[in-house]
This record gives sequence, structure tokens and C-alpha cells, in this order.
Amino acid sequence: MVDTPHPNRQAEAGAPPGRPSRLTAILHRSEALRGYLLMSPTLLIMTLGIVIPFLILLVMSSWSRDGFGFDTTPTINNYLRAWSEPVFGALLTRSFWISGVATVATVVLCYPMAYYVAFHVHRRKMLWIILMTLPFWTSYLLRVFAWKVILGYEGVINSGLMSLGFIEAPLEFLLYSKEAVIITLAHAWAAFAILPIYVSLEKIDRSLLEAATDLGDGPVRRFLRVTLPLSMPGVIAASFLIFIPTTGDYITPALLGGPDGAMIGNFIQLQFGPVNNWPMGATLAIVLMFWIAAVALAFLLLTRKLQERLT
Repeated sequence: MVDTPHPNRQAEAGAPPGRPSRLTAILHRSEALRGYLLMSPTLLIMTLGIVIPFLILLVMSSWSRDGFGFDTTPTINNYLRAWSEPVFGALLTRSFWISGVATVATVVLCYPMAYYVAFHVHRRKMLWIILMTLPFWTSYLLRVFAWKVILGYEGVINSGLMSLGFIEAPLEFLLYSKEAVIITLAHAWAAFAILPIYVSLEKIDRSLLEAATDLGDGPVRRFLRVTLPLSMPGVIAASFLIFIPTTGDYITPALLGGPDGAMIGNFIQLQFGPVNNWPMGATLAIVLMFWIAAVALAFLLLTRKLQERLT
């Protein structure tokens, strides 16, 4: 009996390799190419939404204001002015200080909540996460106004303390100060700290904790030697998610900061708004981005060294 080849096999054997088959072979051979192909929509969006605006700011920063218009002759005077004038350095230092304190406060407050849900909640964890993030479903601006009402001269805190007889006059430092900005930022960005820390804690292998207990580690020592080092990726991610955007925030300082709580974002907004000095605003925005990148890189190196010591 003659064995007749299958029609599909015969077609595959006799068909010349076309372009789709060559492309498929290339994709199978190159894992990097498959990765870039999957990332291409994201890379396109990032190029259109990040790289192109950055290039526009970079070009505009080399211009100078000429009356109500702009002189497009390339110059570095804006960068020299941003480096030499003390007001820019003072605002930048204050911005990093406020954002850094708000980041630390947010992570310290959110870590216990994420820890409790990850290790002590065994049923309906998603419900707990939804309940923790429920207050952040409202508008960011509404939350800022809510804190303005709470910290105001006749707000909830002052009224409560005066009614209880602890103070005779409203506390003036609660509103229009650096403290008010830090408190509001710590609350407004708490959801961005809870979720990455929770995910990092949830992925910890529980057998490692049992092994540490069997070796004689108590709860504190077990936390410092096992839980905290393994959860550091979530802590680092949460710190980045909070520190980077809050450094350039201008809404919260504008509504709650006053003169003592103004940040570099407020000054950049003034350059693009009432002052109408777009080249200077572009220069300050680029300088801020580079400083944030430098601080973030330094923080990443320090946390890696700390994680190595803890492990």
C-alpha cells in the first residue's frame, strides 16, 4: 500500500518560504525583538507624551524673553541665572525637603496597614484593599480643600481644641505652612504607597518566616532579617511613586502652603502664567527633572546598600 502524503504537509514542503514565515522565524530566534514588539505601543505613547514635550522644553529653555515675545537665539543665560540666583536654590531645597518628609511619613504610615492585610487578613483581602483606597477615589483637589477646612483657623482641629479648653486661640501654624503641605501630601498619596508595599509583602514566602522562627528569631528580629529586606522593592517603588510627583506639585502648596510652603512647582507655574517667561519656566522644569533623577539615583544606591546589609 502506497503511503500518500498529507495535502497540508505536501503544501508546506513544496511552498516557498514567504515573508510571514521568515518574520516568524526571526521572531522565534530573537527574544529581544519579541519584547520590543510587545512594548512598541507603550514606547510610542511614551515618545509622544514624554520625549517630544521634553525636547520642546529643552529647545525653549535656550530662548530668552523679548518683551511679549521670545528671542529664539540660542543662549545659556537661563541656566546661568537658575544656578546663580539664591531664590531658585532655596525653592528647590525646600521642595526636596517637603517632598522627602512627606514620602517618609507616607511610607511609615502605610507600611503597617499593608503588613496587616498581607499577613493577618486571610479572607476577602480585595475588600480590605478597596476599603483602604476608597477615600482616594475622590478628586485630588477635593481632598486638598478638605484638609484646608480641617486645618483652617476655624476648622475641625482648632474648633475641637478650643471647645475642649486646650487652647484659647486658633493655632496659626496648622494652615499656610510647610507642615500643612506635608500632611496633605502624605494623605493624598497614601494609596500609591499601600499597593506596592502590599504586593511586595504578599509575595514573601511564608516558609522563610517559619524557618527564621525555627532558628530562634523572635518577631522583631524576624521582621528585620526577613520581612523588611524582602519587602524593600515595594518600599522603594512606593518612595519613587511619591517623591517624584510631589517634588513638582504646585496645587497643594498654592492652597495650603502660603509664603513659607511655596515650592519650585509654584514658581514654574508663575513663569508659564502671569510672568509670561516661558523660557525660564522651561529651564527650571528641566533643572528640576535632572535634580530629581540625581536624587532618585542616589536613593536607589543607598537602599541597595542597606538591603545588602540587612540580608
